[in-house]
Parts: sequence; C-alpha cells; structure tokens
Amino acid sequence: MYWLTALQLANEQRSAYGLRYNDFPRYRKHCANRTHRLRSTLRMTHGKGRDFKKLPPLTAENIKEGHLQLLLFEAERAWAYSQDLVAQSLLPANEPQSGTLRHSATGRFRRAVHWSTQLLSHCQSLYASSRLMPSSLIQATVYTLILNGRFLRYRDDFEDALIQLSVARSLLDELAERAGTSRDQALATLFSDEIGPEIRYCAHELGREKAYDIDAIAKELSGKHRGEIVEGYERLIKAFREEGMGAGKGEGKKKLETLVWEGQPVPVRNPELVDVLLKVQEAEAKIAVPRDAGESDVADDKGKKKGKPETGLGSKKGVAAYDAVLLALSDAEDVARKFVEAQQSTGSTSASAAGTRDIQFVHAYIVFQLLSRRIQRDLLLVSTLLSSHPPRAQGSAKMKKEQVDARLYPAVVKLLETVVQSLTQIRSLSIVDESLDLASAVEARLTYTKARRCFFLAQCYVSVKKYAEASTLIQHATLHLRETRSVISTLVDTSTHADTSYPLPRASLDILESTISAASLSTKNEWFAYNGGTLDGDASAYKKPLFFDIALNYVQLDMNRLLERAGKAPPTRQNEDREAPVLQPAKTRLEEVVRPETPEPAVQAKGGLGSLLGGWWGRK
Repeated sequence: MYWLTALQLANEQRSAYGLRYNDFPRYRKHCANRTHRLRSTLRMTHGKGRDFKKLPPLTAENIKEGHLQLLLFEAERAWAYSQDLVAQSLLPANEPQSGTLRHSATGRFRRAVHWSTQLLSHCQSLYASSRLMPSSLIQATVYTLILNGRFLRYRDDFEDALIQLSVARSLLDELAERAGTSRDQALATLFSDEIGPEIRYCAHELGREKAYDIDAIAKELSGKHRGEIVEGYERLIKAFREEGMGAGKGEGKKKLETLVWEGQPVPVRNPELVDVLLKVQEAEAKIAVPRDAGESDVADDKGKKKGKPETGLGSKKGVAAYDAVLLALSDAEDVARKFVEAQQSTGSTSASAAGTRDIQFVHAYIVFQLLSRRIQRDLLLVSTLLSSHPPRAQGSAKMKKEQVDARLYPAVVKLLETVVQSLTQIRSLSIVDESLDLASAVEARLTYTKARRCFFLAQCYVSVKKYAEASTLIQHATLHLRETRSVISTLVDTSTHADTSYPLPRASLDILESTISAASLSTKNEWFAYNGGTLDGDASAYKKPLFFDIALNYVQLDMNRLLERAGKAPPTRQNEDREAPVLQPAKTRLEEVVRPETPEPAVQAKGGLGSLLGGWWGRK
C-alpha cells in the first residue's frame, strides 16, 4: 500500500527551500537536484556516453513510490521555472525581452501541468488496484487541479480556471473537515487560503456580483462540475471518510485544542505552527496553575503567613514544568516570527479569508502566552522563596523578629523586576491595545507588582539600617497600591486573559495594604530607636531634639512623675545605697545659668601716699 502525501511534500519543500521568500531560482535548483538523485536511485538514467538507452514505460506493475515523487518534483521544477520567468518579464530592465520570457514561461507552465497529469494518472491506476490510499489520491487530484487552474488563469481562461479551482476548494474543505490530525487540517486550510484570492479574481473578471463570497462560489460550481472533473467523486469521498474513521482512533494525541481569544478561535493555518503548538499543549498539561499568585507571599495584618499556593507539584517540579512550557513557546514564537518576517519582506498580504485573524495576530497571541507563562514561573519562584523563610515580624511588639537570610529580599526584588518587565511587554502588544478592559487589567497588575517590589526593596534597606530610603520606598508602594485600586474600579469585565494568567483578587490588595502599613510603622519605630530619626546613620551622634531645649526653658519637667506614669518609678531611699542613683529633675536654663557675684577689691593697708590721696577723694 503506497502513501503519497503530495500536498504535504510540496509544502515542506517549498517552505524549506526558498518559496517562503519567493526565491524561485533557489527552489528550482533544489527540485533539479532532487530529481537527479531520484533518477539515480530508481536507475532511470539513459546510460553513459553517447549511447542512449530508452527507459521502459511505467506500468502499474513496476511503478514504485519513488516514481510518484519523481513526477511530483518534475512538476514542481517546471512550475518554479515558469514563475521565475514571469517575474523576470516584469522587470523594467527586461522589457525588450518580456514577450519571449512570457512565451517561455507558458511552455514551462504547460510542462508542469503535463507532469502533474501523469502523476494523477498513475495514482488513479494504483488506487484502482488497491495499492494507494484514498487520501493520497485526493491530494494528487487537488495538486493537479490547482496547477491546471492556475495555468488556465494565466492564459486568461477565467471560466474553466474558476471551475477547476472551485472543485479543488471543495476537496480541500473535505480534507480539512475529515482530517485525522490537526497538522493535516492546517495543511488543507493553507492550500485553501492560497487559492481563495485566485477564485475571487476569476469571479471578478467574469463579472459576478458577489465575487467576494468565495465559499458560495466554490460550493455552487463544485456541485455542478465535480462529477465531470473528478472520476468517481462520490465513491472516492466515501472511501476517504471510511479511512478517516479507521485511522482517527489512534490520533487523539495529535489533535490541537482550539485556541480561543476573547471568545473567538485563533486560526492556526500552517502545519509548522501546529507541530510546535502541539509540544506546547503537551507541556502545559503538566502544569497546575497556582490558586492565587499574590496571596502566598505577604503576611496578613496579624503577621501570619497565608500558606503555599496550591500548585499540585513541588517547587522544583513546578519550575521545571514551566521551563518546558517556556521552551516550547519560544520555539512557537520563533516559527511565527519567521512567517511574519517573510510576509513583510515579500510585501504580500495575508492569504487568509476576509474577517479572519492573520499570522501577525497569531504571533502576538503566542508572545502573550509566552510572557504570561514567564510571569507565572517568576511568581512561583517568589512564593517558593518566601515560603522557605519566615516572614519579618512587623506591626506587633510581642512577636520576636526572626533572622532572615540577607539574600532573600534581593532575590525577590530581582524576580519582581522581571515580572514588571514582562507586564510592560504585554502592555505594548497590539492585541492588548485593542481591548480596553484587558489593557486596564494589565496596568493594574503592573502597578500592583511595582508596589510589591517597592515593599521588598524597602526591606533590603531596613536590613542595612538605611531607614530613610526604606521609608521613601514604602511611601511609593502605598501610591502604587492606591493606583491599582483606582484602575480596578474602572474595569467593566474582570474575566480577562490577564486575570486567568495573573489572578489579582481584592483580598490580595487588602493583605498587601495591611502589610505595608505595618512595615511603615515598624520602620519608623526602628529608625527613631536607632538614631532618633535623623538622616545621619551614626548612633553615637545622637542629640536631644531641639524641642526639649526650648520647652524646658518655660516648663518645669517633673521626671519622677513621668517615670511613675511609665511604670518605672525610682527606687525608695532604703535601696539608694544598693541601686543606681535616681535621675534628678532637669533644671531650667534660668537655674542652670547662675552668674557669679562681682568680687570685692582687695583692701590695701593704711598709710603711705595712697592713704593721703584717698582722703582727698572721700575715702576712709
């Protein structure tokens, strides 16, 4: 039983060898090399030297699968050459030879139709002898109809071209509907999208009113002419459906789940994307999303931990599962980006049907999923780090402060910084800008993450006794949290994709707010106890605030009364000898500053000249 997937083989070779960027000379050279290798393998050379050896004719008895591939590559080689000649005829430098080039292109195109017709004839003979699968015959029929339809359109025979392409479109729809795997479905959809614009062009040239309605035109014309063009159409379709029912039992794992964005499916119209997205689907099946990403890493108002997130996996296994998903999503993003770059470099528009989402949307969707999974992984690491260390006691004087590893808070800050970066990239995506609620939800999570980052960064400064910086960061965290509440209050629909990937319940906001308030009070108390609240970090340079110097000039401070009210009454007189001396009441500045009396002049002895003169001045 032979199995020739003509459409799959042609698509793989075209994508790998230049046609993704419309490089027809490269693809033509590849097809020539491939045909030469196949001829050598099948021993179909004409001998060496000048002696020509005629090859035996191919019959149903001596034909092999390699002969079918040889005919396919011969058709591809001739078709690529014709397209290359057409492109050369359109260049301004080749304007004098444009007629000759187009004539040569017509000859090569006719040769491609000849090879594809031979391929279809051999497939029909093999199918009649039950040596070829029905799906292989349908693919060979579709390939021949597409080439023939394009040749007729090139010759301006729009009516026959429209009939050929419409029948091919109906067969492709049948292949997509009854496909056993998502890859086969994407392959049929890809070729259907390619011939869709050609059907619309032919209908427009024929003057049809609704030339834009490709599905209706294909359904109408294929219903009239499919029996004439495809021999045994009904029996072939029936056999294909029976083949699909028998082969579909073991292909369940290769089915790609429908990707949904805002209630609408995301189309995957390329087999390469299906392959990488299937790997993503298998990796995501091993992940259990945490219950609440923001509820397990902060303490509540009583200083107790809320508990670990319910992941269903250990921390190491959970991170490893996320790493596998990120690796698969990176491969998917790389494949989708190549398609976008190819579309932009060739200047072509999307071949998808009107009103459907193109490859650029699919690329943005994959980037969103990649960044969302990266955020979930970082939040899981944050929860794991904080659950392995006791929380710093705050807001309660009775709780004993535990020693925290100095590397904990910097590591948490670094992880939250990557979360902020990922959220910023998500906010800049086009699919996020198109949804107002989703953009607001992402903005709320961005400010909430900034609040948490400021909170943990403040703890880093507290550990090195830089309380001024810590107090400023806590104030910034309060502002970010206030902004988060303001943005959440404007949301109309909270069930967005951001809420699915990064849950943000209001309980998490309340917990973080109470934790920030307790941290603010605790930081201020520690700051005042350390150096009295000054910016100078040297505790030995502590000075009594100026307020006390001014107040004590006018108020007599009764220290004994203050000590009694504080529960620290001075000892009695009986214990004065054994205990430390009691603090004496502070004196006012008027009592402390006592001017000394002016000293009296020394009394000199009587007699002499001084005594005589003193008598004159009234002295005794």
